[in-house]
Order: sequence, then structure tokens, then C-alpha cells
Amino acid sequence: MSSFLRYLLLPFRAPMLLILFLVSVYLGLDWSLHREALSSPEAMKGLAWGMECLQAALVVVICTLPDFLLRQVSSLMAMSRVVSLVATLLIVTLGGIYMLHLEMLADVLVLGCTVLLARLDMVRARLVPSPLVTLLLLLVLVLGGASFGRLAGMGNLGPLFLPHGLRI
Repeated sequence: MSSFLRYLLLPFRAPMLLILFLVSVYLGLDWSLHREALSSPEAMKGLAWGMECLQAALVVVICTLPDFLLRQVSSLMAMSRVVSLVATLLIVTLGGIYMLHLEMLADVLVLGCTVLLARLDMVRARLVPSPLVTLLLLLVLVLGGASFGRLAGMGNLGPLFLPHGLRI
């Protein structure tokens, strides 16, 4: 019970977690509004939402487990020169293609900085769970906030905040 209470009080001891949740709500709202402006079928909108969630999850994983990921990439690149050249070429090419879409790059930078600040705030509060627990906690916050923002952008949060007859 003590560890559950400690995790329940985590947003009060590390307030950057609340900021991370609010940023992810804003990003989910922004993604849903951009998607509504497109004139594409619903299946494509669902695919776009899935890709945005995958991108957010990837940012959280990279910002939460950098030492593990760098150790794995270093051991892969130490296998041979050919693997090193292919991996470097792949990373540079994919990074360059991704940076061509600067609108999404801004979202990634904001989300990445917020995740790193939330981790720093958790360290400041001396609440450092295992890396897997930290990863799951931050993934739940980011994807939950983005889903909440998406629902707000689609107008599906009216019953939560307004009486039945007052919904616009």
C-alpha cells in the first residue's frame, strides 16, 4: 500500500508530470484538429492517429531508456565495418527524411523535452523507479493525455463536462 500511495502522490512531488500530461493533451487536440481538416476517409484518419501514437511512444522510449538503446546500437555497430556503415547510412537517411516534415519535428521536440524534464523532476524528488516502470508510467501519461486531447478535439467530452441538454 505504501508504494501505491507513493505513486499516487507522484504528480504532487514531481509537478512536471502534470505538465507532461497537459502537453500531451494539447498535442492530441492538435493532431485531431489537423486530421479533421484533411478530406480523407475515416480509415486513413485512424491510420494517421495510430502513426502519431507510435511516434509519441517512440519518443518516450528513446527519452526514457537512452543508455540501454545506445548500448545496443554500439554493440551492433561494433560487429563489423559493413554493419556500422549500413546502420549509419540508415540512421542518417531516415533522420533526413523525417526532418523534411518540420511540422512533426516541432511536436517531437516539444514532447521529447517535456519527457526529459519530467524524468529530471522525478530524479529531483528522489522518486526513481526501475526503467521499465518509468517507461510504462510515462507512456500511460503521454498516450492517455493524447487520447484525452483527441476526444476533446472530436467533441466527445461534452457529456463529461456539460449536462445532456446543454451540449452544443
